Amino acid sequence: MVVSAHPEASRIGVEILKKGGNAVDAAIAVQFALAVVFPAAGNLGGGGFLVYRSADGKNLQTIDFREKAPAQAHETMYQDAKGNILTGLSVNGGLASGTPGSVEGMWQVHQKLGTITWKDLLQPAIEIANKGVLLTEKEAEGLNRNKNAFKKYNPDYKSAFVREQDWKKDDLLVQPELGHTLELIRDLGRDGFYRGETAEKIVNTMRMTGGLISYADLLLYDAVWRQPMTMIYKNHTIIAMPPPSSGGVAMFQLLKIVEKYKLKAMGWQTPQTVHLLAEAERRVYADRATHLGDPDFWEVPVENLLNEKYLTKRMQNFDSLQATPSAQIEAGIFAGAESDQTTHFSVVDKKGNAVAVTTTLNGGYGSKVVVRGAGFFMNNEMDDFSIKPGVPNIYGVTGGKANAVAPYKRMLSSMTPSIVEKNGRLLMVVGTPGGSTII
Repeated sequence: MVVSAHPEASRIGVEILKKGGNAVDAAIAVQFALAVVFPAAGNLGGGGFLVYRSADGKNLQTIDFREKAPAQAHETMYQDAKGNILTGLSVNGGLASGTPGSVEGMWQVHQKLGTITWKDLLQPAIEIANKGVLLTEKEAEGLNRNKNAFKKYNPDYKSAFVREQDWKKDDLLVQPELGHTLELIRDLGRDGFYRGETAEKIVNTMRMTGGLISYADLLLYDAVWRQPMTMIYKNHTIIAMPPPSSGGVAMFQLLKIVEKYKLKAMGWQTPQTVHLLAEAERRVYADRATHLGDPDFWEVPVENLLNEKYLTKRMQNFDSLQATPSAQIEAGIFAGAESDQTTHFSVVDKKGNAVAVTTTLNGGYGSKVVVRGAGFFMNNEMDDFSIKPGVPNIYGVTGGKANAVAPYKRMLSSMTPSIVEKNGRLLMVVGTPGGSTII
């Protein structure tokens, strides 16, 4: 079973399964296919998270291939000398891009868990890039809507995504530059992206568009295998991403808070239920803004955030009849102590191995910058940092010191790929796009 945002990507994943590939093999093929058929969110120039569960449930893995801030990035890079925000710099153009992780993430996953040859997993995406993909109505509208932005942020360069007449449904989008890039990745593995021709094209494009990503940033990029988060909720075991995804922590907080209330008796989407969930989420997001960030740079108090007594205390001022004033909702204090912007896909093979992957460029078509000669969009993931305490990003989410910009740091994310089991058996493989509403 393969579920993704595009039928061609799903078809490719299913074909890999039919050839004897496992869930990981299919997921890798889908990731590269989405980079071709769904350029608004599928990507080479972005990043994401992957959650894996073996068929017997004994092998749980998560890999963090989130983008990283370039070496030259710094905490006030989106502020002027007076501390005012330089509007738009973290959203559009080269300065909005972090060092991409998708290729490295897929490479590492393949090395550890894949069975089909790397070349066979890349070939379907290459063929579609070179032969073309029929645009959906939504994709045609997206390309037309962003046409002026593509021109603005890619001066003197006409990418495959721009043409004089408007795109329409069933037009053929052919991407020969992207096909060539995928061929390099097919033949050279990660080095086909982070070294040599493609890396040089990325660096040159960054120089021309005001970006900071250097050749060294690309060489030094690494994806990280992290310890999966698990919790039991009403006899269901949930497996999720740890930080720098805020999804696992925030979802677990929310579930622990509402578990004490009789949601079934309240009713589906009744005012009482919606009010409870909204109030719980406000407290969860207050904690997110203060306490969550890249665990390699910030001590994230996960155990404290999920402590039963702490969560009970967080809801002490909850009023079932009225909203809590925003001024009264602050992050908790411990003694001593994050649509077509993103895409998710889920894969289960015949043995029951399961993979959940959420991947993104952040905003639709990322920074709008296309790598010249390589044919793919770069992310605008730097906007997911807290560019200044209390200043919201494009999704309205604020943050503080924990998620401040720093060299090589991974920005906080709301992506929440998850796997659910019941009585030791696989039940669901889930995830969604949606920015800060993912959780």
